[in-house]
Amino acid sequence: MAASQNFDFTQEYTLENERVLLRPLLLSDLPILEKYVMEEPDLWQYSLVAIHDIADLEKYIQDAIEARKLKTAYSFIVFDKLLQEYVGCTRFYDIQLTFKSTQLGYTWYSKKVWGTGLNQHCKFLLLQFAFDQIGFERVEFRADNNNKRSIAAMQKIGCTIEGVLRNHLPMPNGTRRDSIVLSILQQEWINKLKQNLVAQLK
Repeated sequence: MAASQNFDFTQEYTLENERVLLRPLLLSDLPILEKYVMEEPDLWQYSLVAIHDIADLEKYIQDAIEARKLKTAYSFIVFDKLLQEYVGCTRFYDIQLTFKSTQLGYTWYSKKVWGTGLNQHCKFLLLQFAFDQIGFERVEFRADNNNKRSIAAMQKIGCTIEGVLRNHLPMPNGTRRDSIVLSILQQEWINKLKQNLVAQLK
């Protein structure tokens, strides 16, 4: 079955387990997330999108919503059930339903949940949704090659490094970054990585 038959951009998908809940990002979430712009500005150190103030965050959310309307991305806001609060965002982007592939990124979390296992829970739900429900054959990840923490997190869930795109994209500060490319294939997910990630969650 084609991936396009299993995914509807107009549907409100909610992904949930005992630790986290992911629901579609809305413009009304701006007041919920604005504290992170004021209190944790370095969350976007490696981001391709400059978020310095509330106006930047509003545009970030508006662009995410517009991308969903254009059927190229689908963004989620992340709720941590342990803290009982929203702690970040993530999204599928560069969605290619015809070719059964997508990228997973634009992910950021409050520092208060770093190292708590929240990322593994989110990635498990997103990958399960991508491979088991939508039917994607490939999920790709990209990051600034200097962002060693993010790269280590992606390797921890089982991503394979494919290479580095040199001088790839412009950064908000006027420099250009090298982008590392990683991926997970559907067969890898089925054969090993799903079980490995379940074990990590325990």
